[in-house]
Amino acid sequence: MKKILALLSFVAACTMGSAVAQDNHSSPIKRVLLISVDGMHAVDLLNCARGISTANNGDPYCPAIAALGKTGINYVAASTSKPSDSFPGLTAIITGGSPALTGVYYDVAYSRNYDAPAKTTGNGLAAGPCTAGAAPTGTTTEYEEGIDIDQSKLNGGAPGAELTDGGINSIDADKLVRDPSNGCKPVYPWQFVRANSIFSVIHQAGGYTAWSDKHPAYSSVASGIGPAALNDFYGPEINSNVIGLPEITTPTGISCAAVRDSGSDLTAWTNSFQNIQCYDTLKVDAILHEIDGKNHLGTKATQVPTIFGMNFQAVSVGQKLIEKSNGVTGGYLDAAGTPSAALLDEFKFVDASINAFVSELKAQGLYDSTLIVITAKHGQSPIDPSRYVSQLINGTSPATLLSNAGFIPDSESTNSGGIGPTEDDVSLLWLKSSDETDASVKMLEDNATASGIALGQIYYGPSLAINYNDPAVDPRTPDIIVTPNIGVTYTHSSGKQAEHGGFAHDDTNVVLLLSNPGFQPKTVAAAVGTAQVAPTILRALGINPEALDAVRIEGTGVLPSTPLK
Repeated sequence: MKKILALLSFVAACTMGSAVAQDNHSSPIKRVLLISVDGMHAVDLLNCARGISTANNGDPYCPAIAALGKTGINYVAASTSKPSDSFPGLTAIITGGSPALTGVYYDVAYSRNYDAPAKTTGNGLAAGPCTAGAAPTGTTTEYEEGIDIDQSKLNGGAPGAELTDGGINSIDADKLVRDPSNGCKPVYPWQFVRANSIFSVIHQAGGYTAWSDKHPAYSSVASGIGPAALNDFYGPEINSNVIGLPEITTPTGISCAAVRDSGSDLTAWTNSFQNIQCYDTLKVDAILHEIDGKNHLGTKATQVPTIFGMNFQAVSVGQKLIEKSNGVTGGYLDAAGTPSAALLDEFKFVDASINAFVSELKAQGLYDSTLIVITAKHGQSPIDPSRYVSQLINGTSPATLLSNAGFIPDSESTNSGGIGPTEDDVSLLWLKSSDETDASVKMLEDNATASGIALGQIYYGPSLAINYNDPAVDPRTPDIIVTPNIGVTYTHSSGKQAEHGGFAHDDTNVVLLLSNPGFQPKTVAAAVGTAQVAPTILRALGINPEALDAVRIEGTGVLPSTPLK
């Protein structure tokens, strides 16, 4: 207990603005292009690079990524954060920290030391009171599209913004949870993360930084020194209404000037295999502009970033979606990872995008001095389509059981009518009182089959404490984490066939490839974590990895078997 208290006190007291120590050597690497292909597994790289007999006539379908592998180090046993949601997954990659350190468990989670926002969020997190200096009541926390000024707009409703230009100004401060210990001030995304990021460290070392992602909320990558850590941030809202994108053409040559898939559900770009490619192309173009020394829109000359990158959503959509409007089903065809036609097209789109990056780096004479990192915030489970279960069609969920018993806080309860619990193919459970943990676990055990956990696992008490802080001390730690049977997802939906967030192999085992022309090709079978990407990037740029809180506190190491000194 005392150790945990000391750890949290140390994290809170870290001086983020301190000078950054430099390693005493020069590096041939001058910049890093960091790419997250959300959902991409290690087996996907194997299949697409060498080809698989049951897809694409047996031919490889990611030649650009395969070419990077010829001068790359391929980590085939890389694991994401646990939970494997996008928010903790991204946070691990750019801070090096686990959820225990960063306090990031999910886009929608819970914190016992904050109060509700002043205004109900777009996704239904209800507004509530906050009294400065008073004891907090606790609240669900939301860091996704619901905190946008207008989540229906691609630019998030930012005042005066161009049609596609989402970013920090798209965040509605009144929709942010509040901290009563800090005068009930709103908690911005970069303040929510309890460890500094590579963007803060590199910016402090004099580097130019840029990042593009799917929500304005993912300006959380500026944790440490805050928005100043990002010279260029681009966050067009992925869950906005789909619109035509004038002058946007995908890397595969398809115009997005008109909505490609107008018959789909147009309330989000993720509802269509075709529309998601147009959305991702916005960020692809941003990277190309930045390689050319411009801002993300290409409207202003700046400089080539020291660290920059983006996430791709196309593969994740290709893995999950059943598009009812046209009868197309994505995902995999078997447990070997054979992609469906829809998923195959998403892989080809991502590969064409990466080829465009490589071509532009070469055209600008930057390729030899750039480290390219390809990884993923999360995987997707299950690969085997026969394993998928929409649990709420067939039974109940842990949060539903405990909500009905009165154990769950109102903002997380399935009975509140609000934003609801934190459940995908994992269930994170915060209780009204941690004293009710044993009674809650007994209820879950007594209803294991009905709630899809007969073959799953329940983590609480000592089994939780191995990897997370004591819930009685850390206001962010769930009281109970449930990982259900493989393939079980807590949803009523019949419109998807996979999900992420859990601890299963298909959730957590992701692609991790480091490539530079100066590298010899190598496959590393040793278990590593995507959290090791952060200190490895700093080492590549000649910056001491101990500038990261996670390296000093959790001992996160540089990835093994690299030529980086």
